[in-house]
Amino acid sequence: MAFNLFIAYDLHTPGQNYDEVRTRIKDLGQWHQFQLSLFYVNTTYDPVAAYNHIIAVMDGNDKLAVVDAAGGVVTTWDRPPIDAINAIWTQR
Repeated sequence: MAFNLFIAYDLHTPGQNYDEVRTRIKDLGQWHQFQLSLFYVNTTYDPVAAYNHIIAVMDGNDKLAVVDAAGGVVTTWDRPPIDAINAIWTQR
């Protein structure tokens, strides 16, 4: 089963392992980075498994949100590949 996840995070000092956190997010499946700390991912990981995969490289003072977005449509925000994202999102 595929999940459409929005993943957002804040990394606080000390630590701030941006590269490791982003690598973990990208490891989950097809992704698009909407903002510095906001990703959309189409993945076979359920939200809890995705959360656990990412939080493993974060510090105790960092924040992480993994949101299951069962449906939705996005606009040309930051010029992502809209047609491709919407096509993945609406697959059942």
